[in-house]
Amino acid sequence: MTKIQAIRGMNDILPEHSPSWQYLESRFYQVVRQFGYREIRFPVLEQTQLFKRSIGEVTDIVEKEMYSFDDRNGDNLSLRPEGTAGCVRAANQHGLLYNQQQRLWYQGPMFRHERPQKGRYRQFHQFGVEAFGMAGPDIDAEIIAVSAALWQSLGLTDFVKLELNNIGSADDRKAFGSALTAYLEQHLDALDEDARRRMHTNPMRVLDSKNPAVQAVLSEAPSLKDFVNADSVIHFDRLLKLLGGLGIIYEINPRLVRGLDYYNNCVFEWTTNKLGAQGAVCGGGRYDGLVAQLGGKATVAAGFAIGIERLVLMLEELQLIPEQVKRPVDVYVLAVGAELSELSLQVAAAIRTACPSAGIVSHCGGGKYNSQVKRAFAAGARYAVVLEASAEGEPPGNAKLRILDDSGDTQAMAIEAIPAEIQKLLCEPSE
Repeated sequence: MTKIQAIRGMNDILPEHSPSWQYLESRFYQVVRQFGYREIRFPVLEQTQLFKRSIGEVTDIVEKEMYSFDDRNGDNLSLRPEGTAGCVRAANQHGLLYNQQQRLWYQGPMFRHERPQKGRYRQFHQFGVEAFGMAGPDIDAEIIAVSAALWQSLGLTDFVKLELNNIGSADDRKAFGSALTAYLEQHLDALDEDARRRMHTNPMRVLDSKNPAVQAVLSEAPSLKDFVNADSVIHFDRLLKLLGGLGIIYEINPRLVRGLDYYNNCVFEWTTNKLGAQGAVCGGGRYDGLVAQLGGKATVAAGFAIGIERLVLMLEELQLIPEQVKRPVDVYVLAVGAELSELSLQVAAAIRTACPSAGIVSHCGGGKYNSQVKRAFAAGARYAVVLEASAEGEPPGNAKLRILDDSGDTQAMAIEAIPAEIQKLLCEPSE
Protein backbone atom coordinates (compact mmCIF):
# COMPACT_ATOMS: atom_id res chain seq x y z
CA MET A 1 0.00 0.00 0.00
CA THR A 2 1.33 3.45 -0.95
CA LYS A 3 2.42 5.57 1.99
CA ILE A 4 0.52 8.81 2.47
CA GLN A 5 2.86 11.82 2.28
CA ALA A 6 2.50 15.34 3.60
CA ILE A 7 1.07 17.93 1.20
CA ARG A 8 3.81 19.68 -0.76
CA GLY A 9 4.90 22.84 1.02
CA MET A 10 3.28 21.80 4.32
CA ASN A 11 6.13 20.48 6.41
CA ASP A 12 6.50 18.42 9.54
CA ILE A 13 8.65 19.95 12.27
CA LEU A 14 10.72 17.05 13.57
CA PRO A 15 12.18 16.67 17.08
CA GLU A 16 15.67 17.68 15.94
CA HIS A 17 14.33 21.11 14.88
CA SER A 18 11.72 21.63 17.61
CA PRO A 19 14.24 23.02 20.14
CA SER A 20 15.08 25.84 17.70
CA TRP A 21 11.38 26.71 17.41
CA GLN A 22 10.90 26.56 21.17
CA TYR A 23 13.93 28.78 21.74
CA LEU A 24 12.68 31.37 19.23
CA GLU A 25 9.16 31.28 20.67
CA SER A 26 10.42 31.74 24.23
CA ARG A 27 12.48 34.78 23.19
CA PHE A 28 9.51 36.31 21.39
CA TYR A 29 7.23 35.76 24.40
CA GLN A 30 9.81 37.44 26.62
CA VAL A 31 10.16 40.49 24.35
CA VAL A 32 6.44 41.16 23.85
CA ARG A 33 5.90 40.83 27.59
CA GLN A 34 8.61 43.43 28.18
CA PHE A 35 6.64 45.86 25.99
CA GLY A 36 3.27 45.09 27.59
CA TYR A 37 1.61 43.27 24.67
CA ARG A 38 -1.12 40.70 25.36
CA GLU A 39 -1.83 37.52 23.40
CA ILE A 40 -4.91 37.07 21.23
CA ARG A 41 -5.86 33.84 19.44
CA PHE A 42 -8.27 33.59 16.51
CA PRO A 43 -9.32 30.89 14.00
CA VAL A 44 -7.26 29.76 11.02
CA LEU A 45 -10.49 29.71 8.96
CA GLU A 46 -12.40 32.91 8.15
CA GLN A 47 -14.90 34.19 5.64
CA THR A 48 -13.12 34.82 2.35
CA GLN A 49 -14.63 38.31 2.18
CA LEU A 50 -12.57 39.31 5.21
CA PHE A 51 -9.34 38.95 3.23
CA LYS A 52 -10.72 40.38 0.00
CA ARG A 53 -11.80 43.54 1.81
CA SER A 54 -8.60 43.93 3.81
CA ILE A 55 -5.72 42.66 1.68
CA GLY A 56 -7.22 43.84 -1.63
CA GLU A 57 -8.76 41.82 -4.44
CA VAL A 58 -6.02 42.80 -6.91
CA THR A 59 -3.13 41.26 -4.98
CA ASP A 60 -1.22 38.03 -5.52
CA ILE A 61 -2.51 36.70 -2.21
CA VAL A 62 -6.19 37.04 -3.10
CA GLU A 63 -5.85 36.39 -6.84
CA LYS A 64 -3.53 33.39 -6.73
CA GLU A 65 -2.56 32.16 -3.28
CA MET A 66 -5.51 31.78 -0.90
CA TYR A 67 -6.89 28.36 -0.06
CA SER A 68 -10.61 29.09 -0.52
CA PHE A 69 -13.62 26.76 -0.75
CA ASP A 70 -17.37 26.59 -0.27
CA ASP A 71 -18.37 24.62 2.82
CA ARG A 72 -21.46 22.43 3.13
CA ASN A 73 -23.63 25.45 3.90
CA GLY A 74 -22.45 27.22 0.76
CA ASP A 75 -20.35 29.77 2.67
CA ASN A 76 -17.09 30.76 0.97
CA LEU A 77 -14.27 30.31 3.48
CA SER A 78 -10.48 30.69 3.36
CA LEU A 79 -7.54 29.53 5.40
CA ARG A 80 -5.93 32.68 6.72
CA PRO A 81 -3.05 33.91 4.51
CA GLU A 82 -1.93 36.48 7.11
CA GLY A 83 -2.83 37.50 10.64
CA THR A 84 -3.73 41.20 10.73
CA ALA A 85 -7.20 40.90 9.18
CA GLY A 86 -8.23 38.13 11.58
CA CYS A 87 -6.85 40.05 14.54
CA VAL A 88 -8.82 43.16 13.55
CA ARG A 89 -11.98 41.12 13.02
CA ALA A 90 -11.65 39.41 16.42
CA ALA A 91 -10.80 42.61 18.32
CA ASN A 92 -13.65 44.51 16.67
CA GLN A 93 -16.18 41.71 17.14
CA HIS A 94 -15.46 41.46 20.87
CA GLY A 95 -15.43 45.18 21.60
CA LEU A 96 -11.71 45.58 22.23
CA LEU A 97 -11.27 48.63 20.02
CA TYR A 98 -14.05 51.08 20.90
CA ASN A 99 -12.40 54.11 22.56
CA GLN A 100 -9.56 51.88 23.75
CA GLN A 101 -5.87 51.37 23.19
CA GLN A 102 -4.75 47.80 22.66
CA ARG A 103 -1.35 46.16 22.30
CA LEU A 104 -1.84 42.60 21.03
CA TRP A 105 0.32 39.76 19.75
CA TYR A 106 -0.37 36.39 18.17
CA GLN A 107 1.36 33.49 16.53
CA GLY A 108 0.34 30.52 14.44
CA PRO A 109 0.09 28.95 10.99
CA MET A 110 -0.82 30.86 7.82
CA PHE A 111 -1.56 29.39 4.39
CA ARG A 112 -0.69 30.48 0.84
CA HIS A 113 -0.64 28.40 -2.32
CA GLU A 114 2.69 29.60 -3.68
CA ARG A 115 5.77 27.82 -4.97
CA PRO A 116 7.60 26.35 -1.98
CA GLN A 117 11.17 27.61 -1.61
CA LYS A 118 13.77 28.01 1.09
CA GLY A 119 12.03 29.40 4.16
CA ARG A 120 8.71 29.96 2.32
CA TYR A 121 6.08 27.25 2.44
CA ARG A 122 2.38 26.76 1.78
CA GLN A 123 1.78 26.35 5.49
CA PHE A 124 4.05 28.75 7.29
CA HIS A 125 4.08 30.32 10.72
CA GLN A 126 4.18 33.91 11.88
CA PHE A 127 4.53 36.04 14.96
CA GLY A 128 2.43 39.19 14.77
CA VAL A 129 2.18 42.39 16.80
CA GLU A 130 -0.72 44.84 16.43
CA ALA A 131 -1.31 48.15 18.25
CA PHE A 132 -4.67 50.00 18.09
CA GLY A 133 -5.85 53.47 19.05
CA MET A 134 -2.55 55.40 18.99
CA ALA A 135 -2.15 57.96 16.21
CA GLY A 136 1.31 59.38 16.73
CA PRO A 137 4.65 58.20 15.33
CA ASP A 138 5.68 57.07 18.81
CA ILE A 139 3.71 53.82 18.43
CA ASP A 140 5.33 53.25 15.03
CA ALA A 141 8.70 53.65 16.75
CA GLU A 142 7.62 51.31 19.53
CA ILE A 143 6.61 48.41 17.29
CA ILE A 144 9.86 48.79 15.34
CA ALA A 145 11.66 48.78 18.70
CA VAL A 146 9.87 45.51 19.59
CA SER A 147 11.30 43.86 16.49
CA ALA A 148 14.74 45.38 17.14
CA ALA A 149 14.65 44.01 20.70
CA LEU A 150 13.90 40.54 19.33
CA TRP A 151 16.91 40.69 17.01
CA GLN A 152 19.10 41.72 19.92
CA SER A 153 17.73 38.93 22.09
CA LEU A 154 18.49 36.37 19.36
CA GLY A 155 21.92 37.75 18.43
CA LEU A 156 20.72 38.76 14.95
CA THR A 157 21.21 42.54 15.10
CA ASP A 158 24.28 42.47 12.84
CA PHE A 159 22.54 40.29 10.26
CA VAL A 160 19.38 42.33 9.56
CA LYS A 161 18.72 45.75 8.05
CA LEU A 162 15.72 48.03 8.55
CA GLU A 163 14.18 49.62 5.44
CA LEU A 164 11.47 52.29 5.68
CA ASN A 165 9.23 54.20 3.31
CA ASN A 166 6.39 56.72 3.54
CA ILE A 167 3.55 55.67 1.23
CA GLY A 168 1.15 58.44 2.36
CA SER A 169 -2.63 58.17 2.37
CA ALA A 170 -4.98 56.25 0.09
CA ASP A 171 -5.68 59.46 -1.85
CA ASP A 172 -1.93 60.08 -2.22
CA ARG A 173 -1.41 56.59 -3.61
CA LYS A 174 -4.37 56.96 -5.95
CA ALA A 175 -2.89 60.14 -7.43
CA PHE A 176 0.54 58.52 -7.66
CA GLY A 177 -0.98 55.40 -9.24
CA SER A 178 -2.59 57.45 -11.98
CA ALA A 179 0.69 59.21 -12.74
CA LEU A 180 2.60 55.93 -12.69
CA THR A 181 0.10 54.25 -15.02
CA ALA A 182 0.35 57.14 -17.47
CA TYR A 183 4.13 56.84 -17.41
CA LEU A 184 4.13 53.06 -17.85
CA GLU A 185 1.76 53.31 -20.83
CA GLN A 186 4.57 55.11 -22.62
CA HIS A 187 6.91 52.12 -22.09
CA LEU A 188 4.71 49.13 -22.80
CA ASP A 189 7.32 47.40 -24.96
CA ALA A 190 9.69 47.11 -21.97
CA LEU A 191 7.09 45.72 -19.55
CA ASP A 192 6.41 42.06 -18.90
CA GLU A 193 2.90 40.59 -18.84
CA ASP A 194 2.56 40.92 -15.06
CA ALA A 195 3.51 44.61 -15.07
CA ARG A 196 1.09 45.35 -17.94
CA ARG A 197 -1.74 43.75 -16.00
CA ARG A 198 -0.93 45.45 -12.71
CA MET A 199 -0.45 48.92 -14.15
CA HIS A 200 -4.22 49.21 -14.57
CA THR A 201 -5.38 47.29 -11.49
CA ASN A 202 -2.77 47.97 -8.78
CA PRO A 203 0.05 50.06 -10.28
CA MET A 204 2.07 50.34 -7.05
CA ARG A 205 2.65 46.59 -7.16
CA VAL A 206 4.69 47.13 -10.33
CA LEU A 207 7.32 48.71 -8.08
CA ASP A 208 7.92 45.26 -6.57
CA SER A 209 8.80 43.68 -9.92
CA LYS A 210 11.93 41.52 -9.88
CA ASN A 211 12.31 41.89 -13.67
CA PRO A 212 15.47 43.97 -14.39
CA ALA A 213 13.88 45.39 -17.56
CA VAL A 214 10.87 46.64 -15.60
CA GLN A 215 13.12 48.08 -12.90
CA ALA A 216 15.09 49.92 -15.60
CA VAL A 217 11.86 51.55 -16.77
CA LEU A 218 10.93 52.45 -13.19
CA SER A 219 14.22 54.29 -12.67
CA GLU A 220 12.72 57.29 -14.52
CA ALA A 221 9.17 56.87 -13.22
CA PRO A 222 7.33 59.40 -11.04
CA SER A 223 8.32 59.18 -7.37
CA LEU A 224 5.79 58.38 -4.68
CA LYS A 225 7.38 60.87 -2.27
CA ASP A 226 6.31 63.71 -4.56
CA PHE A 227 2.64 62.80 -3.96
CA VAL A 228 2.68 62.29 -0.19
CA ASN A 229 0.66 64.87 1.80
CA ALA A 230 2.25 67.27 4.28
CA ASP A 231 0.81 65.60 7.41
CA SER A 232 2.28 62.24 6.39
CA VAL A 233 5.65 63.86 5.77
CA ILE A 234 5.62 65.42 9.26
CA HIS A 235 4.57 62.11 10.84
CA PHE A 236 7.31 60.22 9.01
CA ASP A 237 10.01 62.79 9.83
CA ARG A 238 9.09 62.59 13.52
CA LEU A 239 9.28 58.80 13.34
CA LEU A 240 12.79 58.95 11.90
CA LYS A 241 13.83 61.25 14.74
CA LEU A 242 12.39 58.85 17.32
CA LEU A 243 14.23 55.91 15.77
CA GLY A 244 17.43 57.90 15.85
CA GLY A 245 16.89 58.60 19.54
CA LEU A 246 16.51 54.87 20.15
CA GLY A 247 19.71 54.13 18.27
CA ILE A 248 17.88 52.10 15.59
CA ILE A 249 19.71 52.31 12.26
CA TYR A 250 17.55 52.45 9.11
CA GLU A 251 17.60 53.07 5.38
CA ILE A 252 14.91 54.81 3.29
CA ASN A 253 13.76 52.58 0.43
CA PRO A 254 11.49 54.57 -1.94
CA ARG A 255 10.42 51.35 -3.73
CA LEU A 256 9.12 49.68 -0.58
CA VAL A 257 5.32 49.47 -0.73
CA ARG A 258 4.47 46.10 0.94
CA GLY A 259 2.14 43.58 -0.65
CA LEU A 260 -1.08 44.40 1.20
CA ASP A 261 -3.48 47.20 0.28
CA TYR A 262 -4.37 48.25 3.82
CA TYR A 263 -1.10 50.02 4.68
CA ASN A 264 -0.70 53.80 4.84
CA ASN A 265 2.01 56.26 5.85
CA CYS A 266 4.96 54.35 7.34
CA VAL A 267 5.81 50.88 6.03
CA PHE A 268 8.93 48.93 6.92
CA GLU A 269 10.79 45.68 6.39
CA TRP A 270 13.69 44.00 8.10
CA THR A 271 15.80 42.23 5.47
CA THR A 272 18.84 39.97 5.52
CA ASN A 273 21.39 38.70 3.01
CA LYS A 274 21.64 35.35 4.81
CA LEU A 275 18.63 33.73 3.13
CA GLY A 276 19.28 34.25 -0.57
CA ALA A 277 17.20 36.46 -2.84
CA GLN A 278 14.08 36.33 -0.65
CA GLY A 279 15.53 38.47 2.11
CA ALA A 280 12.57 39.85 4.12
CA VAL A 281 12.17 38.38 7.61
CA CYS A 282 9.74 40.94 9.06
CA GLY A 283 7.38 43.51 7.60
CA GLY A 284 4.77 45.94 8.80
CA GLY A 285 3.53 49.50 9.06
CA ARG A 286 0.46 51.64 9.75
CA TYR A 287 -3.03 50.67 8.61
CA ASP A 288 -5.27 53.44 9.92
CA GLY A 289 -8.23 52.68 7.66
CA LEU A 290 -8.54 48.92 8.06
CA VAL A 291 -10.79 48.74 11.13
CA ALA A 292 -13.41 50.98 9.49
CA GLN A 293 -12.97 49.10 6.22
CA LEU A 294 -13.98 45.92 8.06
CA GLY A 295 -17.06 47.50 9.64
CA GLY A 296 -15.70 48.94 12.87
CA LYS A 297 -15.37 52.48 14.14
CA ALA A 298 -12.43 54.32 12.55
CA THR A 299 -9.37 53.30 14.59
CA VAL A 300 -5.72 54.06 13.92
CA ALA A 301 -3.43 51.03 14.01
CA ALA A 302 0.03 49.69 13.28
CA GLY A 303 1.74 46.32 13.40
CA PHE A 304 4.17 43.83 11.93
CA ALA A 305 4.53 40.13 11.16
CA ILE A 306 7.61 37.91 11.34
CA GLY A 307 8.13 34.66 9.43
CA ILE A 308 9.13 31.98 11.94
CA GLU A 309 10.56 29.49 9.41
CA ARG A 310 12.90 32.13 8.05
CA LEU A 311 14.18 33.06 11.50
CA VAL A 312 14.72 29.41 12.43
CA LEU A 313 16.77 28.96 9.26
CA MET A 314 18.87 32.00 10.11
CA LEU A 315 19.44 30.95 13.70
CA GLU A 316 20.47 27.42 12.69
CA GLU A 317 22.70 28.48 9.80
CA LEU A 318 24.40 31.13 11.92
CA GLN A 319 24.70 28.62 14.80
CA LEU A 320 22.98 30.95 17.24
CA ILE A 321 20.91 28.30 19.03
CA PRO A 322 22.54 27.68 22.45
CA GLU A 323 23.81 24.14 22.89
CA GLN A 324 21.82 23.61 26.07
CA VAL A 325 18.62 24.35 24.14
CA LYS A 326 19.37 21.55 21.69
CA ARG A 327 19.85 19.01 24.48
CA PRO A 328 16.50 17.50 25.52
CA VAL A 329 18.07 15.13 28.08
CA ASP A 330 20.42 16.13 30.89
CA VAL A 331 20.47 12.97 32.99
CA TYR A 332 19.98 9.36 31.92
CA VAL A 333 19.21 6.84 34.67
CA LEU A 334 20.52 3.36 33.82
CA ALA A 335 19.06 0.25 35.45
CA VAL A 336 21.48 -2.69 35.04
CA GLY A 337 20.08 -5.90 36.41
CA ALA A 338 16.75 -7.50 37.03
CA GLU A 339 14.02 -5.85 39.12
CA LEU A 340 15.57 -2.36 39.08
CA SER A 341 12.91 -0.67 36.95
CA GLU A 342 10.94 0.50 39.99
CA LEU A 343 14.05 1.94 41.65
CA SER A 344 15.09 3.63 38.38
CA LEU A 345 11.72 5.36 38.06
CA GLN A 346 11.86 6.45 41.70
CA VAL A 347 15.39 7.90 41.35
CA ALA A 348 14.39 9.75 38.16
CA ALA A 349 11.32 11.18 39.93
CA ALA A 350 13.45 12.37 42.87
CA ILE A 351 15.89 14.12 40.51
CA ARG A 352 13.02 15.86 38.69
CA THR A 353 11.73 17.15 42.03
CA ALA A 354 15.16 18.46 42.99
CA CYS A 355 15.92 19.94 39.58
CA PRO A 356 12.65 20.78 37.73
CA SER A 357 14.39 22.49 34.81
CA ALA A 358 16.45 19.42 33.85
CA GLY A 359 15.47 16.69 31.42
CA ILE A 360 15.60 13.27 33.08
CA VAL A 361 15.16 9.92 31.30
CA SER A 362 14.75 6.63 33.12
CA HIS A 363 15.91 3.76 30.93
CA CYS A 364 13.11 1.39 30.00
CA GLY A 365 13.36 -2.07 28.53
CA GLY A 366 16.39 -3.51 30.30
CA GLY A 367 19.62 -4.47 28.53
CA LYS A 368 23.32 -4.66 29.24
CA TYR A 369 25.33 -1.79 30.67
CA ASN A 370 27.12 -0.95 27.40
CA SER A 371 23.92 -0.84 25.36
CA GLN A 372 22.29 1.45 27.94
CA VAL A 373 25.31 3.76 27.95
CA LYS A 374 25.10 3.99 24.16
CA ARG A 375 21.48 5.04 24.46
CA ALA A 376 22.45 7.67 27.03
CA PHE A 377 25.04 9.11 24.64
CA ALA A 378 22.54 8.98 21.76
CA ALA A 379 20.04 10.92 23.86
CA GLY A 380 22.61 13.70 24.31
CA ALA A 381 22.65 13.40 28.10
CA ARG A 382 25.39 15.09 30.10
CA TYR A 383 25.31 12.67 33.03
CA ALA A 384 24.37 9.06 33.63
CA VAL A 385 23.18 7.66 36.95
CA VAL A 386 24.08 3.97 37.04
CA LEU A 387 22.00 1.65 39.20
CA GLU A 388 23.48 -1.83 39.25
CA ALA A 389 22.23 -4.88 41.12
CA SER A 390 24.66 -6.95 43.15
CA ALA A 391 25.83 -10.36 42.00
CA GLU A 392 23.13 -11.83 44.20
CA GLY A 393 20.51 -9.67 42.48
CA GLU A 394 20.02 -7.40 45.49
CA PRO A 395 19.13 -3.73 44.80
CA PRO A 396 22.07 -1.39 45.32
CA GLY A 397 22.55 1.03 48.21
CA ASN A 398 24.93 3.16 46.16
CA ALA A 399 24.85 4.47 42.60
CA LYS A 400 27.46 5.79 40.19
CA LEU A 401 27.33 9.24 38.65
CA ARG A 402 29.15 9.25 35.32
CA ILE A 403 30.03 12.23 33.15
CA LEU A 404 29.11 11.35 29.57
CA ASP A 405 32.16 12.63 27.79
CA ASP A 406 35.44 11.15 26.61
CA SER A 407 36.80 11.15 30.15
CA GLY A 408 34.07 8.91 31.51
CA ASP A 409 34.77 10.22 35.03
CA THR A 410 32.66 8.34 37.54
CA GLN A 411 32.02 8.73 41.25
CA ALA A 412 30.11 6.48 43.62
CA MET A 413 27.65 7.88 46.15
CA ALA A 414 24.57 6.95 48.13
CA ILE A 415 21.45 6.82 46.02
CA GLU A 416 19.68 9.32 48.26
CA ALA A 417 22.50 11.83 47.63
CA ILE A 418 22.08 11.74 43.83
CA PRO A 419 19.22 14.31 43.52
CA ALA A 420 21.10 16.93 45.56
CA GLU A 421 24.28 16.35 43.53
CA ILE A 422 22.40 16.74 40.23
CA GLN A 423 20.76 19.88 41.59
CA LYS A 424 24.17 21.32 42.38
CA LEU A 425 25.53 20.45 38.93
CA LEU A 426 22.59 21.55 36.79
CA CYS A 427 20.16 23.75 38.66
CA GLU A 428 22.04 26.05 40.96
CA PRO A 429 23.67 29.20 39.54
CA SER A 430 27.45 29.15 39.56
CA GLU A 431 29.23 31.42 41.99
